[in-house]
Amino acid sequence: MQNLIKKTIFVFVIMFGFVQTPICQAQFYDQDEQININVYEKITPAIVTIDAQLKDGVSSGTGCFITPDGVILTSSHVIEGSNDIDITTYSGKVYKANVISILGKNNDLALLKINSKEITEIIKLGDSEDVKVGQKVLAIGNPFGFSGTLTQGIVSRIDYSKNKIQTDAAINPGNSGGPLLNSSGEVIGISQSIYNPDNNKSNIGIGFAVPVNSVKEFIDLAKISKKF
Repeated sequence: MQNLIKKTIFVFVIMFGFVQTPICQAQFYDQDEQININVYEKITPAIVTIDAQLKDGVSSGTGCFITPDGVILTSSHVIEGSNDIDITTYSGKVYKANVISILGKNNDLALLKINSKEITEIIKLGDSEDVKVGQKVLAIGNPFGFSGTLTQGIVSRIDYSKNKIQTDAAINPGNSGGPLLNSSGEVIGISQSIYNPDNNKSNIGIGFAVPVNSVKEFIDLAKISKKF
């Protein structure tokens, strides 16, 4: 009888312990978080790191694939004056790039080309005429060498006279040439510069991007075969 009682207690303890074992549950995200995650996971494979060798050092920035055959969009000030440009893709591979076209001064855009068969994603260009002050934006880039960094903000202002989209999404040195995106993952601008009182050493929430419609005009002038 005692042996039976002991066996019953043993079985009860095992069953109780089994029931109390914590079960891992799937992580749930709210709607806004899921939008950020979806955009980031979709766009990041199309983002590259750019390192241009200059006489006085290395100029680093961000770029994005606009065609499956390796055409990259970036800011002209990142690569201007360089004949030795390294492109690091999402996979970590490094390629040498050739300059296809440069549009300097106010628009600050450039097109580069690498020979690669590993390109799996390209960016989708939106319409900057649809951009509204107050709408959510996401920026992806390589600030200070931290590759694949996502930041979030809003459109703070649209400067029609200077053809710039102002945003409070954190943009820092290394973000130049990277995409400014809407919640659908469409590029609405190309991150260009920041304004602050300490000579662009830190971000204080005033950043600027070249509107995507200017980008489209530049690409058309360069006669790039594109699939957006």
